[in-house]
Amino acid sequence: MEKRKLGFWEIWNMSFGFLGIQMGFALQNANASRILQLFGADVHELSWFWIIAPLMGLIVQPIIGHYSDNTWSKFGRRKPYFLAGAILASVGLILMPQAEIFIAFMPALWVGAGMLMIMDASFNIAMEPFRALVGDNLRADQHTLGFSVQTALIGIGAVVGSWLPYVLTNWFGISNQPSETSAVPLNLIYSFIIGAIILVASILVTIFTTKEYSPEELEQFRDEKEHKEAIGETKEAKLSDVFSDFAKMPETMRQLSWVQFFSWFGLFGMWVFTTPAIAQHIYGLSVNDTKSPEYQSAGDWVGIIFGVYNAVSAVVAFALPYIAKQIGRRKTHALSLVLGGIGLISMYFMPNKEALIFSMVLVGFAWASILAMPYAILAGSIQPKKMGVYMGIFNFFIVIPQIINALIGGPLVKYVYNDHAIYAIMMSGVSFLLAALLVLKVKDQKDI
Repeated sequence: MEKRKLGFWEIWNMSFGFLGIQMGFALQNANASRILQLFGADVHELSWFWIIAPLMGLIVQPIIGHYSDNTWSKFGRRKPYFLAGAILASVGLILMPQAEIFIAFMPALWVGAGMLMIMDASFNIAMEPFRALVGDNLRADQHTLGFSVQTALIGIGAVVGSWLPYVLTNWFGISNQPSETSAVPLNLIYSFIIGAIILVASILVTIFTTKEYSPEELEQFRDEKEHKEAIGETKEAKLSDVFSDFAKMPETMRQLSWVQFFSWFGLFGMWVFTTPAIAQHIYGLSVNDTKSPEYQSAGDWVGIIFGVYNAVSAVVAFALPYIAKQIGRRKTHALSLVLGGIGLISMYFMPNKEALIFSMVLVGFAWASILAMPYAILAGSIQPKKMGVYMGIFNFFIVIPQIINALIGGPLVKYVYNDHAIYAIMMSGVSFLLAALLVLKVKDQKDI
């Protein structure tokens, strides 16, 4: 038996929850540094607060992947994790910009960091089961399309999340300045609440429109049988198997790990330091200026340009399967990473804020490919029954570089870059270029 070939809209609905997840991520990525600085964090401390995000991924995703592989309920295999993650993430989204309401118990900065931790843990609970669902429900010849559709929805959700604070201020007149009662502007508070509502709603679309294969059905499919015969699997899965699975990871996965390392090292630097970099390098503000109207405008503009790279990624995602068919998945990914690296490095040379749009157009190509190509390459090299746990283990190579950047990024900005965050952005560009070189060494058995 083979899995049924799904239509485009079936794949769309299956991945629709990613729109809400990424909207939440986009709000976090574009505004968390700004909010933490408003609560009193120094620029060189930002990466230390952001370390919470990759740590949560390192702990949560392999565990969630294992249990979603090996549990089945009347609600399904992956669906319970989508819903639980969405509900918890929505709580973090609502409370992070309103952390001052807990000031009687502890400083707002620490409450905000705690809400960031809750958000990241919850996003991770929802995210990897979504990745695994593509492997569960789609045939191998539809993997590239499946991950590309996810990338498109990620792009759409991220555009909405990134642009929402700017839109609320400039279209609806909601203030983007701190008030006497709140250090966080009202447009950010409303944006995070809207993001929480859309997150839960989009997850429910996937839950109510998508059917999962039961474990018994998966056992009947030819690709599952071939993998089981190849590895001689007979034992019952245990959580401790995560460690042995890590040791037995396929060669392709090991090679991709280095590509992922430099890709996500660069992304983390971009997310953490773009707001202070633009405030200083483009708006000409001092490193300690986090309260002026110009700083708030710089923060809103970061949302706009982050929306640009996500919008570009949503469009490029639909072209990736065609490009990969012509030149192969590895070359497609390498080319995209080169464009992204050039885009980040070019930010140093841009004369004004509008010119940064061009830089982010190039970053959009890299982001689209990072979200699709490594997973498409990986999905064809791992056992379907282990799809969830290996997608979780693969996340190690996303979170470890972020943890390293979180530990060294702040000291580099303070002691090497003399508090000029723009150099951290340029370093991210160099990291993309290194990833592009390494992807050409990856063995992709199903590459065309």
